Amino acid sequence: MGNSSTKLEKAIDGHIPNGERYYGLENFGNTCYANSVLQALYFCKPFREGLLSYYERLPATREENLLTCLGELFHEIASQKKRTGVYSPKRFIARLKHDNELFRSFMHQDAHEFFNYTLNECCEILEREAKAARDKDPHDASAERTAATASGGGTSATKLTTWIHEIFQGHLTNETECLWCENVTKRDEAFLDLSLDVEQNASVTACLRSFSKNELLSCRDKFQCDKCGGLQEAHKRMVLKSAPSVLALHLKRFKYVESAGRHAKLMHRVVFPPELRIDTLSEEASEAQTDASYHLFAVVVHVGSGPNHGHYVSLVKSHGQWLTFDDDAVDIAEEADVLRLYGNTRENQGSSEQGYILFYQRLEEEGEAAR
Repeated sequence: MGNSSTKLEKAIDGHIPNGERYYGLENFGNTCYANSVLQALYFCKPFREGLLSYYERLPATREENLLTCLGELFHEIASQKKRTGVYSPKRFIARLKHDNELFRSFMHQDAHEFFNYTLNECCEILEREAKAARDKDPHDASAERTAATASGGGTSATKLTTWIHEIFQGHLTNETECLWCENVTKRDEAFLDLSLDVEQNASVTACLRSFSKNELLSCRDKFQCDKCGGLQEAHKRMVLKSAPSVLALHLKRFKYVESAGRHAKLMHRVVFPPELRIDTLSEEASEAQTDASYHLFAVVVHVGSGPNHGHYVSLVKSHGQWLTFDDDAVDIAEEADVLRLYGNTRENQGSSEQGYILFYQRLEEEGEAAR
């Protein structure tokens, strides 16, 4: 995936807005898992804008946490005079290791675990800050907006909705149908990303359909039906109720192989299209929600044969141009480079580079963000 920096400079000359920056990130010993996800988040336009806006409003004297370190990292990159270069995320990585012992070693880490932890931790920080501001001044209109949501039990509860939730959060409906009395129990669940099982020669669309297919609960897994008052066989499924502005899809390429007693990497070919349409929403969703269209803008790639070793890079589409971010190296990429990340067929097992986390932005949310 290598190209010279001269080619990168030439490609962005007169084509990329002056305000855009393409900076590689220094690797501090197996921190490619973080670098690859950070690049995808940086080129997620609503997330970058939200984070920079948050960081610029912070007081000069503030308590350091993962979110402030992430804001500082994005601010430093965005304010660089040169359009290309290398930046060291030293403070962010140090804070990450301070906050979570999982990332303290120099061993190979999982990019999805990092993405999941970072997003959830940043949401919790924003929620704590909003609650503190609300407790200090209940009438402060600038406090974080709140939204009334239904809890698992169906009662109304007030839950803080942060700007990160507004970008990444969608909702699933967990439906369980008792096969004896046909009563359907529903429970809504929020998500920031979806993890999809993968099969050979499949597509992301097929993986999403499989995610929502009926599962039979029987034998030891029978369902306790409130209406029948007993354990019954049931059909269970998860359906998408509301689609997020940015859809993050995690392809579950690491599977535990019982016969080998270890996890192995599934290099299956899974096609992820540049345009994705989600039309598997619940029947109760409004008509306007039954067809959500998305555009692929970033792919986090795992390079290697197994889960405990390898490398991560990211491919990002910025203003119509694909680029590869491989730690401190930034290169021009082509559409064909993305196609090669689908995975291997049974007949062709040559590549160890497969798409691992996919980032799609909803088209009506994209606005001025270039494809």
